[in-house]
Amino acid sequence: MKVAVYDINNKKTGDIELAKDVFGIEPRADILTRVVNWQRAKRQAGTHKTKTISEISGTTKKPFKQKGTGNARQGSLRSAQMRGGQTTFGPVVRSHAHDLTKKVRALGLKSALSAKQKEGNLIVLKECKLKDAKTKNLSKIISDFGWKTALIIDGENVCENFSKAARNLYKIDALPSIGANVYDILNHEKLVLTEAAITKLQERLA
Repeated sequence: MKVAVYDINNKKTGDIELAKDVFGIEPRADILTRVVNWQRAKRQAGTHKTKTISEISGTTKKPFKQKGTGNARQGSLRSAQMRGGQTTFGPVVRSHAHDLTKKVRALGLKSALSAKQKEGNLIVLKECKLKDAKTKNLSKIISDFGWKTALIIDGENVCENFSKAARNLYKIDALPSIGANVYDILNHEKLVLTEAAITKLQERLA
């Protein structure tokens, strides 16, 4: 399938052929959900923690004698039923990450790319380079294109000036092709790829 290629000034410079098996498959919502959940699980800190009975400061003495008081028997003031006591079955420090096969991850990325192409939200640039690292200049370029939120993916590396200029713009992010991922693609309205990015992605997903 052919799509138009534009320069940084929003002028058409030609066309490029996109691989159907990467940009033209039927997007699968179930696979996208699995990959997004996998990505978000990896990002979770997992530092939530409550104290067990052995970690609570306090006496180990039995609160009162076993029999004759009329109260329920108690063994420790640090037990869960006591004020200031332990939390039973509380969260512990752990990793939330889980495995996902490479084939499913690749299919998820293909589905995300194909979804953007199908929606008409895939834009191809010849290259994304700026002479100066000025946010004002990049803001004008983005305004001319009419992008509100956009993920810009370049080839092996992102132009340093372009990357610096994009840092101060809300919902405008730039990544190298190796950083292309389902969550970020779906989290932006527009997906902007350079010709170098398309070459790298098609090699990666071939």
